Amino acid sequence: MCGRYTVISPAPALAKRFDAKEAATPAPNFNAAPSQALPIITNAAPGQIQLVSWGLVPSWSRDPAGGPKPINARAETLVEKPSFRQLLARKRCLVLADSFYEWQATERGKIPHRILLKDEQPFAFAGLWDEWLDKTTGELHPTFTIVTTEPNELMAKLHNRMPVILPGPDAEHAWLSDDLGPSAHQQLLVPYDASLMREYVITTRVNSPAHNDAEVLAAA
Repeated sequence: MCGRYTVISPAPALAKRFDAKEAATPAPNFNAAPSQALPIITNAAPGQIQLVSWGLVPSWSRDPAGGPKPINARAETLVEKPSFRQLLARKRCLVLADSFYEWQATERGKIPHRILLKDEQPFAFAGLWDEWLDKTTGELHPTFTIVTTEPNELMAKLHNRMPVILPGPDAEHAWLSDDLGPSAHQQLLVPYDASLMREYVITTRVNSPAHNDAEVLAAA
């Protein structure tokens, strides 16, 4: 799964990398966690970075406060679940990031690792988004979830899932493209090339989302 990540690249660098305007300017986030407003780019506004809450609230939800808010969606079963199938067809997004965290289960307890690209450049997770309408106020509440897949060789040592990292601008544009069908989109949801990634053990400081500073990145 993917339950914590970073977006520490400067906002202008993100805008340049993803060829998008800074409709929302994200502050550096060393410990991005569910329920936080985080930068994404949707297929509905592909040239715009928006800050959207992590944890999907479907448009049909009756009780957003009490219902589940999935932070991940399994790539292999997207077409089997009606809610995700509709989003795969209509509401896809790029979730902007530059590293993520995973906890390896060991005899000594869960050990946190930071995973990033070898070139340390920002990248995009494949995501799905939706909007819930508050009928009492007329306000729209957009939310998103991150798509996960089977682990590559590097991640398999840490966990049995990994987030889908789209391999560069061409794949990112294809994921956002409304000209492709669900089957073409689903073909993009594969493990990232392990040879382009690296990871290292960090301290348990990352365990609390309240710790949101550069010290979280320090090697253990």
